[in-house]
Parts: sequence; C-alpha cells; structure tokens
Amino acid sequence: DPSGTFVQLRLGLAQTTCRKRAPQRHCRVLESRRKPTCLACYKFDTSDVPKVLDKYHNCGPSHHLAAKEIRQRDEAECQAVEEAGRGGDTPYLPGMFAFSRGLPA
Repeated sequence: DPSGTFVQLRLGLAQTTCRKRAPQRHCRVLESRRKPTCLACYKFDTSDVPKVLDKYHNCGPSHHLAAKEIRQRDEAECQAVEEAGRGGDTPYLPGMFAFSRGLPA
C-alpha cells in the first residue's frame, strides 16, 4: 500500500499460575478463568523511521455487547485504521506547504 503498512494482531490471553514478581519458564494455564481476545490494528507511514498514522486496541469482551456486535465494531475500527493516510484525509502537518507573497504589479 503506497500510503503505509497496515498490521493487524489478534492475541489470546490466559491467566497462569506464575507470579509477576518471580517469572518462570513453564507456567500452567488456569482452565476455569476468562480468556479474553485482544485485537490491535496499526497503520505506519512509509518514511525511513516509520511513524504511527493511526491505531486501535480492544482487549477483552464488553459485557454489554453481544460477541457479533463486538466483532463488527472491531472490523469497522480496523478498516478505518487501514484507510488512514489515503486520499484527502491526510492531516495538515506544519511545514507541509509553503506560500510566498507576490510583488505588487
């Protein structure tokens, strides 16, 4: 994409028996706990040092929304992130345009 690189990550989280203060290599997953899914979408520009044009994060279920509605909202938000930097919605950045004043005729 000439406007930049779009990245979408979907992560599944699980609670383990490991403690935060003493991390271990092998941790057992607690089975009867919630296992939220996280979605993150990023859009980077094409410069030598990429900058984030837009981003979206959502972790865990929203208890007041149905799963289908959550998926639809996530897809719409990620689609908006993917469209960042295309066409006329590019934000004005200082120094992007230069104007000079003409001499009187």
